[in-house]
Amino acid sequence: MRLFRIGNAARAETPEADTPVLSLEEARREELLDRIRAFFLENKLEVTADNMLAAHAAFSGLSPRLARKFELMRSEGRTVTQEWLNEIIADDRGEGEDSESANDLMKRLNKGLDRFSAATSSARSMTGNYQAALEEHADTLSRSDQTGQMIASLADLTRTMIERTRVMEEGMRKSEEEAAALRKSLERAERDAQMDHLTGLPNRRAFETVLDREYREAQAAIDPLAVAFCDIDHFKRVNDTHGHETGDRVIQAIGQVLQRISSERCHVARHGGEEFVMLFRNMSTREAHKMLDDAREQLAARHFVNRKTDEPIGGITFSGGVADVFAYSDPRAALEAADEALYRAKSSGRNQICLAT
Repeated sequence: MRLFRIGNAARAETPEADTPVLSLEEARREELLDRIRAFFLENKLEVTADNMLAAHAAFSGLSPRLARKFELMRSEGRTVTQEWLNEIIADDRGEGEDSESANDLMKRLNKGLDRFSAATSSARSMTGNYQAALEEHADTLSRSDQTGQMIASLADLTRTMIERTRVMEEGMRKSEEEAAALRKSLERAERDAQMDHLTGLPNRRAFETVLDREYREAQAAIDPLAVAFCDIDHFKRVNDTHGHETGDRVIQAIGQVLQRISSERCHVARHGGEEFVMLFRNMSTREAHKMLDDAREQLAARHFVNRKTDEPIGGITFSGGVADVFAYSDPRAALEAADEALYRAKSSGRNQICLAT
């Protein structure tokens, strides 16, 4: 009889005759727990809430892309470090934090505009009351023998309304300035929320917005549409050997190479970490493949050097996968197909671009 442990519970595995028959759901749950447990033990990771969520997403099928990343690391004999896993988790969280920042600014803007509208409404009301009072006094003045008394009363009313109008104008001016400042802050936050600050390229959120728009337009115009993923080869080795600062410069260099092919027909974005994503409008998958492959060759011909140590880094390459968006049920399925083609390029030796089958 063999013993193994899940959590704090030990379970005895007895001969088949003594083992109760598990339902399909129970068997799947057992398998998922075993895979998560093995993942933590093999990589010597702490059992934290964030790590558990990432492992569950990968092994339960919620995140096929993360599962393929884990599998690629395992096939290469590389350990999933806490630092690497934190970067993956941070990429996902960064999207939400940016969104919360923009939402917070939007709320502040709305409050500022509400105050401005209230001030304007109050000013209009006071102006209307002032006008009505003046008209009343003017009418009385035309009919009254007490001209001096009416003129004095009218002068007092005018001074009072002038002072109130001045106060209201000052409030309106401050409200206008506040609204203008909030609008600028919101515009800046919206730009920042859609930009990758390391490369200057659009980020994943901006790309998804473009993908949704281009998908609808291309579908209506019956234009071809292709999507691609690319991933830097052996990037962890660069980081481990030369440091994260050098790794960031490598990411920037690849961002510059891909930026050169960016146009109205080719949208390039940093998807996160060492990954980039592209959308090719009015291009076949073959044309998109050639464009991306040419960029890959340009990069592979370069040689990088560590600026701090002058130590040569050598050649830097990337692998990619391209998929026809309209060959799949929706854009998300096409992205998955491009990612699978990227994984195939990695598994087949790297430094190449594969078409989705």
